Amino acid sequence: MSEVALLQLIGLTVVGLGICILLFIKGKFLRVVGFVVIVLGTFTLIALGVPQMASLPPAIETFDIAEVKTPDDLASIGQKIFFSKGQCALCHSIGPSESARCPDLKGIGAKLAPEFIYESLTDPQAYIYLDFRHEGLPKEYPARMPYIHKNPIALSQQEIYSVISFLQKMSGEPISVKIEDVMNIGKENEMEVASLTVNGAP
Repeated sequence: MSEVALLQLIGLTVVGLGICILLFIKGKFLRVVGFVVIVLGTFTLIALGVPQMASLPPAIETFDIAEVKTPDDLASIGQKIFFSKGQCALCHSIGPSESARCPDLKGIGAKLAPEFIYESLTDPQAYIYLDFRHEGLPKEYPARMPYIHKNPIALSQQEIYSVISFLQKMSGEPISVKIEDVMNIGKENEMEVASLTVNGAP
């Protein structure tokens, strides 16, 4: 018997007990208790009747540099990261939105240089965008941009450049991030790890 079925059986038993109290016991206090038991048991059965869905975090997209052949491949990976591991869509909208907690990113790849976008992701407090959507003086957006390359998001440099590629493609701009540069980042990181291992060996 599943856990939900067991809870439903308990709920039915509680409702049955409440009905028995109302039918066979004359004391006012006990009859009130019986009525409350019936109501609570009924609500429990209704809640258990709703289909249960597990709430899981979004799947983390893996970045396999060997599969990247064109800038469009890089932008495709960047799109997946944007909506999953990068958590960008939690605060940013792509198009005007009154409920967005951070600046609108529509056309951002055409407005800003890749170097500036990189800085905005890795040092978001260097330049603060203000919210002009409301009347009166502009003010800061309600959400503060995290350092995207640090925990808890911790995007690698390759992932950051893939997101920049996605923002450029989404804006209708040619993708200026070069595949060989992104591949070299991965090789440099491997060399650094190897160097640390050798230097740290007894």
